[in-house]
Amino acid sequence: MTQKDITFVADFLTEHFNEAPELYNRKGKYFNVERVGQYLKDEDDDLVSPPNAEGNQWFNFLKNSTHLKESPLLFPYYPEKSLHFVKRQMEGVIDQCLQKPADVIGKSVHQAVCMSLYKTSQSEDSTPQLFKLPFLWNDKTSNIHYVLFTILENSISKIYILRRHTDTSRSVSNGILAVDFGNLLNNSINESSDSRCYSCLDAHFYDDETVTVVLKESVEQEGKERVLAQLPLS
Repeated sequence: MTQKDITFVADFLTEHFNEAPELYNRKGKYFNVERVGQYLKDEDDDLVSPPNAEGNQWFNFLKNSTHLKESPLLFPYYPEKSLHFVKRQMEGVIDQCLQKPADVIGKSVHQAVCMSLYKTSQSEDSTPQLFKLPFLWNDKTSNIHYVLFTILENSISKIYILRRHTDTSRSVSNGILAVDFGNLLNNSINESSDSRCYSCLDAHFYDDETVTVVLKESVEQEGKERVLAQLPLS
C-alpha cells in the first residue's frame, strides 16, 4: 500500500467511526458508521446520519423562490429518509399520473379485425415460435398501416404484408398478401425451382413505396448466398 492509501483509510476511520453519544439510546447504534449504506436500506426508519444540506445551492434557490417553494411540479425532498423510501414515494406518484391516460387509452382501443394466421398444437410447451420479425410502417400519405412478418415452418420463403386503413371504418384491398421468394431470383424460367430457393432473413420498409429484404439461399451448403433486394410495393 502507498502512503496515500494508508492516509485515505485513516481519514475514513477517523470520520466515520467516532463515538456518537446521541445514538446510545438506539439499539445497536453506537457508532456513526459508513454513511453510504444507510441510503440503501429498504426500510422506512429515519437515517442515522442525515446529510447536511447547509450551503446547498439548489435548496437555497428553492427557499428564496416564492413560486417554486410550494410548486406541485417539484418532487418533495425527504432529507431523513433512504433512497428506497424515496423510490417507493416516486413510484406511487408516477403510477397515479399514468393511471388516467391508461384508462382513457384502454377504453378507446377496440378490435377492428381478426385474422387466423396459423394453428398450433394444444400443448403450449411444444408450441414453436412461428411468428417472426414483425415490422410496422405508417404511410401518412395514404393513411395506411403496414405490418411485415414471416411465418416459419411451411412458409419460410414467404413474407406477409398486412395492410389496414388508419380509419377503421374503411377497408383496404388485398388486406393481407404474401410474397414468395422461393425461385423469384432464378436467372431463367427453365431453371429448376429447387436449385435456387431463398428464404427471408429480415424485411423493413425503405420508404412508403419500397420494401427492403435480406434473403439467403435455403440449400444446405457452405457460402450461402445473401441477397439485398429492394421491392416496390406495387
